[in-house]
Amino acid sequence: MPLKIMSENNKVDLGKVRDRIDEIDDTILRLLIERLGYAKEIGMLKSKDNRAKWDPLRERQIYDRLKKNNGKQFPEDALFSIFHEIITTCRLSQKPTQVAYLGPEATFSHLAAVKYFGQTADYRAIETIEDIFCEVERGRVDYGIVPLENSIEGSVTSSLDSFIKYKVQICGEEFLPITHNLMNFSGNMEDIKTVLSHSQPLAQCREWLKKNLPGIPCQTVFSTGLAAQMAAKDPSVAAIASSLAIKTYQLQIVARGIEDYRGNTTRFVLIGKQSPTMSGRDKTSLLVGLLDKPGALNDSLTILARRNINLTRIESRPVKGEPGKYLFFIDMLGHMNDGVITEACERLRESCSYFEWLGSYPQAKESAADA
Repeated sequence: MPLKIMSENNKVDLGKVRDRIDEIDDTILRLLIERLGYAKEIGMLKSKDNRAKWDPLRERQIYDRLKKNNGKQFPEDALFSIFHEIITTCRLSQKPTQVAYLGPEATFSHLAAVKYFGQTADYRAIETIEDIFCEVERGRVDYGIVPLENSIEGSVTSSLDSFIKYKVQICGEEFLPITHNLMNFSGNMEDIKTVLSHSQPLAQCREWLKKNLPGIPCQTVFSTGLAAQMAAKDPSVAAIASSLAIKTYQLQIVARGIEDYRGNTTRFVLIGKQSPTMSGRDKTSLLVGLLDKPGALNDSLTILARRNINLTRIESRPVKGEPGKYLFFIDMLGHMNDGVITEACERLRESCSYFEWLGSYPQAKESAADA
């Protein structure tokens, strides 16, 4: 508990309390600098031993210890956010990290990337989702972050199709609450002649637009950030974009929160060349093709059910150029290095016409079992 600094009149001395806060802040800063130094030293030791810089299990243990020691005295969400920034900054100091996202600046993909990596990564805006996969596969960036599914509109098909085309692995996931804002240069609805956005936000705001802007055409562009960028240049254009886009492109709000359904959330996945080690609270993603026989899907699912493996998602996508053929995306709880997951995947390899391990990675905080 904080000490009460009393004056001669038995009243709290505001100046002395502020002085004590300044002392605490200076101590925190000194310890942060010290922690950063030790993180760099760990990075050098790992380089000598050729060990991975990222240890998800170690990070989860830190968060669990802090949560336990906190005893709910400090707000838990804020505590996680503060230490996430500290831990990420220290980890990235060991090796500069380049992260590609669907640009331009201020898209929801950009927000998800910053939420995952903090402020210190080297962010690269890329024009299309497929180009992000290409940049990662060719090693021109360390990671990419792409939207995979939305709680209202479902899967992002360009991301699913890119997993079929490019050899990358899922390294992490992030859930981002989505709030859509209508913005333009003037802030006046009567100036709007066209509404621009990515196809997903336009679909998620369909009823609001129909009710409040009847007859105004809506056009799809590559990203919400591009829509905001175009609205900043043309007074007749309005964009549906993130709150960050308002400040980034100096636009005015016409209406906030225009999505048709509350609780709108998008799941983003981090893609890279190699999945991380076990964290103890992981997911595994697969891409499988089924044999052309009755009950093939049931047979594959039975392999997982008999081992009590919990599926969190399954979705099919058509194979390009092969009518009637599909590949299935499967997400399950557990890591490929878990014995039961390894055994199940070996059986699936034997029983499926196509099998690809897309990666094993830590569950996002929002999707963890105890979150």
